[in-house]
Amino acid sequence: MQTKQGHQPGQPGTPQSHSAVRDRQHADHDHSVIKPAEIAVGVIIGRASEYFDFFVYAMASVLVFPSVFFPFASPLNGALYAFVIFSFAFLARPLGTVLFMEIQRRHGREVKLTLALFILGISTAGVAFLPGHATLGTASIVVLSLLRIGQGIAVGGSWDGLPSLLALNAPPGRRGWYAMLGQLGAPIGFIFAGSLFAYLLSSLPREEFMDWGWRYPFYVAFAINVVALFARLRLVSTNEYAHLLEERELQPTGVVELTRSQGRNILIGALAALASYALFHLVTVFPLSWISLHSSRSISDFLMIQVVGAGLMAIGVVVSGMVADHLGRRTTLGTCAVLIAILSGFVPMLMDGGVMGENIFILVGFSLLGLSYGQASGAVTSNFSPRYRYTGAALTSDLSWLVGAGFAPLVALALASHFGLAYVGLYLVSGALCSLAALRINRALEIHN
Repeated sequence: MQTKQGHQPGQPGTPQSHSAVRDRQHADHDHSVIKPAEIAVGVIIGRASEYFDFFVYAMASVLVFPSVFFPFASPLNGALYAFVIFSFAFLARPLGTVLFMEIQRRHGREVKLTLALFILGISTAGVAFLPGHATLGTASIVVLSLLRIGQGIAVGGSWDGLPSLLALNAPPGRRGWYAMLGQLGAPIGFIFAGSLFAYLLSSLPREEFMDWGWRYPFYVAFAINVVALFARLRLVSTNEYAHLLEERELQPTGVVELTRSQGRNILIGALAALASYALFHLVTVFPLSWISLHSSRSISDFLMIQVVGAGLMAIGVVVSGMVADHLGRRTTLGTCAVLIAILSGFVPMLMDGGVMGENIFILVGFSLLGLSYGQASGAVTSNFSPRYRYTGAALTSDLSWLVGAGFAPLVALALASHFGLAYVGLYLVSGALCSLAALRINRALEIHN
């Protein structure tokens, strides 16, 4: 059916190249078949698997690594050393984003995502099989550090653009609701990780837990990552998904060009959610380390209180979507920053107030974290022009984690142990003030423009 090339494309007899046929298939396809709800499923699965992996490592950093990898140090110093290695992933995340954006530009989205999650799985499984200091000596610490860096690079490289795509395809007036869906991965991941560690601690003798029991959650994390890989690939490999990304201009851009053109937006975006990211580790990781070092309270019981708190956080995340659609996402984030600043003044009284005070801090902190963190992702990424949003959103998230959360457990534990819990409150209020300042600057720039 070949005729003259002067015929219009799509008419009988018109020669069609493979790319032209593919383009027509994209154009003719009803792209509404990928609904926001379907994208949301991919976002939740991907984020829940990442957060489960994240919290498994975080809890092991408190409960296991000081004894297994730093037996030569005091319990406090062992915990601080473990938190130093914990921070390596946050330092490596921006590097992973930059590296894997280039891989995507050269080899495609599927190759990038497969490689990133493969590295994440290998790094996680590597920790599960890693002998401790008693067997390998200092080499065990070096290998643990390398595996943690691998996790950070992989998480940075696993950015798939789904959160940005979800926000851009949300129905009018519902962007806050759809923005919070991906954030549900955090409480879901914590609930499963905390419950698993609590069960192992309560059902195994300490010797068995420290020997092999702590490794089991890492095996589970590896298996979950494999399942999540196929679930996400099933979505991102479709023609409809690829077309939506292209249509929304959600494609990688050069980091040098991005920084030169959008550096101000990256900085404001990283600082705007600082209060949320600081609170994130001050109600999840830091209290666990403080209780394990300075209290005779059952760790498994405390973990279950945190699991209840994570359930409240999930509710708070959902509520944040409704509030943000009514008041605006940035107003919601600013209001939560004020509430976090208020909470910071009660940190010493609550964390030093026995079981009741600790429980109140955990439950209130998690609830407030849900309201704040639910809108922390991409709160100001709408400032990015479309062609920079894909890479800009990824780097903004990386820097938010690095500045707000990467060193939070280390700094909080060191301050509390050497100077008192009041300094943890000061650390938290500084994050809230930075968030409020960034949001105010962002608003002033929008009015000016």
